[in-house]
Amino acid sequence: MAKKAENEAIDASTEEKIKVAARAVFQKKGYAASRTRDIAQEAGINLALLNYYFRSKEKLFELIMFDTMVNFFQCMTGALDDKNTSFEIKIELLAANYINLCVEFPDIPLFILSEIRNRPENLFDKLPARHLFRSSVFVRQFQEKVAAGEINEPDLLHFVMNMLGLIIFPFISRPFSRIIGGLNDAQFEQLMQERKTLIPAWIKAMFFKENTGNELIK
Repeated sequence: MAKKAENEAIDASTEEKIKVAARAVFQKKGYAASRTRDIAQEAGINLALLNYYFRSKEKLFELIMFDTMVNFFQCMTGALDDKNTSFEIKIELLAANYINLCVEFPDIPLFILSEIRNRPENLFDKLPARHLFRSSVFVRQFQEKVAAGEINEPDLLHFVMNMLGLIIFPFISRPFSRIIGGLNDAQFEQLMQERKTLIPAWIKAMFFKENTGNELIK
């Protein structure tokens, strides 16, 4: 019994090591350029052992991509569906959560965008992102503010695309920003931390009518 538990612990540890290595390789190189040999080397194991746990690169990629998307959407849904926070506070939380995630995993935004474009099949069928978003407290609060005349942009997609663009685009364009700004990694991260305060203020200036949205950070 003890031996069985020990073997299961070893299996779980090895499987997790492979997943961590695969995540790093896939996010850095993308699906097409990644090889199972690269993942085995990153994990510090031989190729035969990797193939024992995961029979193909495609199966391993699907698992990693799904986990990545779940983590990405969890940053959104936790903030979007909180009944105890205002619409303005949700904007602050979305900016902070996404920036924290992208600082920790800077390759995630470009990885997700490129892989959605190249391999969109079945991904969003497994993640009911559209339904969760459309039925969220955030959307209801947005609609209430539009009806009350507090927001000057009635189209939800325009509002969300502008907000996500402010949050995510700096990470996608990071090499360009670092070149033209002469930034090192620490300086770039400091710039992103500043945007946690700036983005809610910019959203307020763009979309909220005068004397509304006062809960946003000024």
